[in-house]
Amino acid sequence: MEGQGNKIRVLDKATINKIAAGEVIERPASVVKELADNSIDAGATEIRIEVESGGKCSILVRDNGYGMGRADTLLSFRKHATSKLTKIEDLNTINTMGFRGEALASITAVAKVEILTRQRRALAGTRVLIHGGKVLETSEVGVAPGTTVHVKDLFFNIPARCKYLKSDRIELAHITDIVTKLALANPRVSFTLFSEGKNVLWNSGSGDLFNSIVNLLGPETARSMLPLEFLGGDFELRGYISKPELTRGASDQLFLFVNTRPVVSKAAIAAIREGYYTKIPKGRYPVAVLSLTLNPQEVDVNVHPRKAEVRFSQEKELKALITQAVENALSEHGLAPEVRIKENRYVQKIFKSPASVGVLEEARTPESKSKFLREKPGEDPESYTYSIKDTDRRLKRSERFFELENKSQNPETQKQNPETQKQNPETQKQSPEKKANAELLEGLRVIGQVSKVYILAEKGEDLVVIDQHAAHERILYEQISKLKKSMVQELITPVTVDLTLKEKVLMEEYIPYLEEYGFGISEFGDNTYVVTFVPEVFGRLEAPEIIHDIISDLLAAGQIKKDTGVSERVCKTMACRAAIKGGAACNIRQMEELIEQLKLAETPCSCPHGRPTFLSFTKRELDRMFSRVQ
Repeated sequence: MEGQGNKIRVLDKATINKIAAGEVIERPASVVKELADNSIDAGATEIRIEVESGGKCSILVRDNGYGMGRADTLLSFRKHATSKLTKIEDLNTINTMGFRGEALASITAVAKVEILTRQRRALAGTRVLIHGGKVLETSEVGVAPGTTVHVKDLFFNIPARCKYLKSDRIELAHITDIVTKLALANPRVSFTLFSEGKNVLWNSGSGDLFNSIVNLLGPETARSMLPLEFLGGDFELRGYISKPELTRGASDQLFLFVNTRPVVSKAAIAAIREGYYTKIPKGRYPVAVLSLTLNPQEVDVNVHPRKAEVRFSQEKELKALITQAVENALSEHGLAPEVRIKENRYVQKIFKSPASVGVLEEARTPESKSKFLREKPGEDPESYTYSIKDTDRRLKRSERFFELENKSQNPETQKQNPETQKQNPETQKQSPEKKANAELLEGLRVIGQVSKVYILAEKGEDLVVIDQHAAHERILYEQISKLKKSMVQELITPVTVDLTLKEKVLMEEYIPYLEEYGFGISEFGDNTYVVTFVPEVFGRLEAPEIIHDIISDLLAAGQIKKDTGVSERVCKTMACRAAIKGGAACNIRQMEELIEQLKLAETPCSCPHGRPTFLSFTKRELDRMFSRVQ
């Protein structure tokens, strides 16, 4: 309609820059990546990175590259100003880390930035001070050759963005991950990362990729790596892959670089995993550091603003190449697992909280200790690691102790005997709910097990299918939530765990929460931690990879609220890792015991992650499936 005025208007330049910056600069790690990319493009052989408060307050990146003259410095933070492209056709032959001219423009739009730079033959350098995209000061200074960019108060002019940043430790973990990838992709460049003045990461820049793996992923990981080199047509693949015995629960240690650019490629990850085929368990991933070199015209790096995702013109051929290269590398080397003589890791004894020491004599008897000194799993279905009945008995004993202890300390509860408790209105209110939960699984007759994953049972004429892992996970989750550190186990021989730099940063954040649930973890060297106690629900801790899996799960969880959020995540992860896995054979008695425990759960219908623990099919539904309904 006419007369209502124009509603569409052109945004001002400052608003446009802030909106555009959100596509490139998501968090402090994005700033580190973009500035380090520029340093690599400038021919730097030494890059020093210093951060404070996880990069929220301060990020400083200093290099010894070519540096810039005054004119180039003043243009460098203008949007789409770049030295790496001259025409659109240059996009087909990109050989640099950056090329759009967006990085510095985006950073200066949302932070307070100081740029110091000098070319090697220049007598003086240039200093530029920019706040929120506005140039406040330009002057000549005496500085060392190269470029230093100091970013302060990131997102100071966009408060809403600051709310979505995570804790300092988690932000530092992301920065460490970025620098680790860049250092592995550029072994000839020396990288140093400092946080609050303390050294977090260092790589010498010797040019030897294996040395970089030792420095960045740890000597234990490096010891299990196999060299890989494969040439095929237009592709060249080089690097290292792990022996089958070294695996992780997530793919975060599969490092792939395309023309020295760290990238994410689901197709490449699937191809690497396929190369191992049945040599590693389902759901596990190897460690790999692979560098792919190909014609720049065969890869499109202009798919995503952060340039992390790429698109290949010959994706099928590339996947086949990667799979073949992995298969060849594994076949060329002996894959018999390395045997290292270790002391018995069986549990020595059970501990409770100090308040309960007085009632531990029963748990310290030879009979109770013998429960933990079983034969190895697989020899007898009765003795498999996840002994459902024994775990529940021990946890129930601890639960009864705390109930008695609380009653003895509470004058009100001392007055109530079992008969009066039966008439307690609160107890009567809770009983219908408990009864309703139990009735869902009441009267089941176990038929057997399918694929060592599902339990089949009859309820009248209905068929009930129970996911054994999900059911046990729900049981353990509720037990761990209630008992926390009431029962832990001491290991006769402590287990050492070698972490990556990123995992170490995260470990320091979560150690208090892991200790709350029964882990005894302490630092034991640069990137090594020693585990002396574990929660009793884990049974015997025979594989230190479980710590790696927990850390990976916590990192992948995204933003976690303080107080309740971290504890909740740790509790869920512990229950998942301790629960009986799919593929574990159970006898009828064990399956019946699992169902009995599930009846007692407050929420028996789903696991802590929301997956159903069981499904029920009525006789009518089964008849309909087989077209028997008239």
